[in-house]
Amino acid sequence: MPTDIAPNEPAAKPRTRDAEATKARILDAAKKEFAKNGLGGARVDDIAEKAKANKRMIYHYFGSKEGLFQTVLEQAYVDIRTAEQKLNLDHLDPKQALEKLVRFTWEYYLKNPEFITLVNSENLHRAKHLKKSEIIKVYSRKFVSMVENILTRGVAAGVFRQGVDPVQLNLTIAAIGYYYITNRFTGSIVFERDLMAKHALEERLQFNIDTVLRIVSI
Repeated sequence: MPTDIAPNEPAAKPRTRDAEATKARILDAAKKEFAKNGLGGARVDDIAEKAKANKRMIYHYFGSKEGLFQTVLEQAYVDIRTAEQKLNLDHLDPKQALEKLVRFTWEYYLKNPEFITLVNSENLHRAKHLKKSEIIKVYSRKFVSMVENILTRGVAAGVFRQGVDPVQLNLTIAAIGYYYITNRFTGSIVFERDLMAKHALEERLQFNIDTVLRIVSI
């Protein structure tokens, strides 16, 4: 007798989707836990509970708490590097491209505080997890190449001076935002102003842009 009931779909696809969803929940919970408590203070039990996942699944997917931390850290770097590539800076003139990159970096730090705390935690461990990561090298090289291209175009256009190291420039762009945000509490007391007030943040961003453009401009 004919029937309209289709044969059962293979179970592989639903299982794959379930696995990916579980891993995503674990990584999201782990990012928050590591950002709050660092690698040493984070507890796998808490991550599992917040992710609504079995603790055994964490070890199955990531091997160990250290392995989970490395994956979270890699994802954090990949996220910011991917967002930078999406800025499409090649379509802007060099000064506009550099200003957009400085603005993006500043706003990314403000909107993603977990990134800064994760980097702080990894520095406490002397970058032993990043040393093992090949994916970080790939994405970082793409970023350095992007900044180098902006500088090269600026020199060709006669607006940037020659010899600016793209790595040094990136370190400066990161530092002038990173330091301000990580020291916002002590800085507000020492300098007797609210460093996180809206007008203060706007002033700082413009100062960052002016500083970087002065470094590279003729």
